[in-house]
Amino acid sequence: MHIIQKQLLDLIATHEDFGSYSLRKIAEMVGAEGKPQTAKYHLQKLAEGGLIQMNLEAGVIKLVKRGYAKASTSPIYSLPVVGSANCGPATIFAEQNIDQYLKISSSLLPRNKSNLYALIADGDSMNKAEIDGKTIESGDFVLVDSEYKTYKNTDIVVAVIDGLATIKRYREDRANKMIILEADSTEKYLPIFIHEGDDFQISGKVVGIIKS
Repeated sequence: MHIIQKQLLDLIATHEDFGSYSLRKIAEMVGAEGKPQTAKYHLQKLAEGGLIQMNLEAGVIKLVKRGYAKASTSPIYSLPVVGSANCGPATIFAEQNIDQYLKISSSLLPRNKSNLYALIADGDSMNKAEIDGKTIESGDFVLVDSEYKTYKNTDIVVAVIDGLATIKRYREDRANKMIILEADSTEKYLPIFIHEGDDFQISGKVVGIIKS
């Protein structure tokens, strides 16, 4: 879940009159001063995900009882889906562009859920890669831990290169100061070589797969 959405949920839970606040004031409260449309966008996404009820004209913004307020005890979790990432050539990726929420049993997710988001795999370049006995096939939901920072060789990661994303295995070549992103597929794909100074980042480690 995006950090602004987490802040909004906390504020709604602790401010009974939250619905009476202007979007400008709400934006200031979440560190987006002067950006009321940013506040509105994230409120709308929370409403679409079933976590809040919102009617701005009536001044109503409140938690849905079965949603965030009971997240610690509810067996159902709302996981943000931020689009798709290719298991082949890189594709456009926007981490803050939450398309929808995946309703999923908490028992199917890692213990720490707050940093998780999902992508929809597209392509076959990782169709031999397994996590808990499940392979990554086109159309599957790939669960990504965005706070994972220490990567080791063979980890499956979401890599963002020049603003484009791809799912690959990570390998560090320290001798040549390179990171190599490799496919794990029944088909043949060339590796991607990343050098220091390239427009590149790791957006998280793949920690689970939900078969579509």
